Amino acid sequence: MRLRPSSFPRSLLFGALALTAVLSGAPTVHAVPAATGCLDQSVNGTVEEQRLDNGIADGPSVPAEILRRSGFDRQVAVFSRLLCSVPNRRAAAALVHTQGETLWRTATYRAQHQPHGPDALPATDDRGLYWARLSMALALRQWHPRFGLGTTERADLIRSLEYTSRGITSNRFSPGVQKILVTGFDPFTLDADIRIGNPSGANALTLDGQRWTIKGKTYEVQTVMFPVRYTDFDENMVEHALAPHYRRGPQRADLVMTASQGRVGIFDLEVFNGRRRSVSSIGDNNNLWGGGTIAAPVVSPSMPPGPEWITSSLPLARMAQADVTPFRTRVNTSVLEIPAGQTEPVRQPNGPTPGSIASEGTGGGYLSNEVAYRNTLQRDLLDPSMPAGHLHVPVLSFDPANKTEITDPTYEANREAIVTGAHAVLRAALG
Repeated sequence: MRLRPSSFPRSLLFGALALTAVLSGAPTVHAVPAATGCLDQSVNGTVEEQRLDNGIADGPSVPAEILRRSGFDRQVAVFSRLLCSVPNRRAAAALVHTQGETLWRTATYRAQHQPHGPDALPATDDRGLYWARLSMALALRQWHPRFGLGTTERADLIRSLEYTSRGITSNRFSPGVQKILVTGFDPFTLDADIRIGNPSGANALTLDGQRWTIKGKTYEVQTVMFPVRYTDFDENMVEHALAPHYRRGPQRADLVMTASQGRVGIFDLEVFNGRRRSVSSIGDNNNLWGGGTIAAPVVSPSMPPGPEWITSSLPLARMAQADVTPFRTRVNTSVLEIPAGQTEPVRQPNGPTPGSIASEGTGGGYLSNEVAYRNTLQRDLLDPSMPAGHLHVPVLSFDPANKTEITDPTYEANREAIVTGAHAVLRAALG
């Protein structure tokens, strides 16, 4: 796959070229001063950031090994050294914005090109981006600059890093093409297995900036990566990322598909998106819970007004015909609802009944369902004719015998097959 030059902005090109030299071990013309005491390591990171030191059975840090084998450890080091040299707030804002976008571009470039190194992780491994972003966020949290920096100003810098390193600020379509927006998610359930990746994120990285020609039409794909955190959803990150592509103008998309990791062995094409959160068995990546249960689901405090259920408008029947070997596809219509006038949840295999409360959409009651609902709600509010909906890709699994290594042939083959299948499903959507 070739990343188009137009998808790599000139403003980031020179920084990215210098960064590539650093990542490859080549000398740079201007050495970056070493960090000397600007990071206060007594400042604790978030629950998510604290996992950076986690190993298996008290072994060495798994995130550190992933960073080293993906090359992102050097990018984190460069960011920390540059941060220690920042003279003022304006320079800090510029540095964070540029380095965040460079992190995203480096990750998408890596995903679409063969990496170098005797033990380099394969191109489609999404985990390096995740751990690099957390490392850079922790550095910002621990940073003790030479000038005054208030709590709000620091939070704004961390927010800038989040948005820029997730593709949200740079997902700009070229003129004269059919515009396709696809999203993915960070890894999650890391307390169960610190080695985990997320194939929906890998899929997003491999698609960003790609151009496909199908039946005489040229399609351009732009992608975004979302965190597995309720707080970011409550702060309307999904709307900030997607709404500009539902509005009229040169950045209006022609199809918007959110995606996440779902069930074992199946590409689920989710039909009905529910308004509420109901998962009580698992927290988000900061170990925060959504507040709802299947018997008492709740609505996010920031959710815009909307109906209890919203339906996908993707061409699901056509997408279900895609070849996703060795997996299968399913047009999923099963929901869990609390029927009108009742109090107990009931499974409805063919979709919701009139007046019911959403306990679980076809995509569940967690953030996968919520990103699908927020996406299709934006469609209904801004452009009801837009094809929009959600794809659940299969679960990515290690070889059952592998309990300690960060990768294995089964894991790599599974991820490649999932990404290939997700591409096939998207191509089928485009006809």
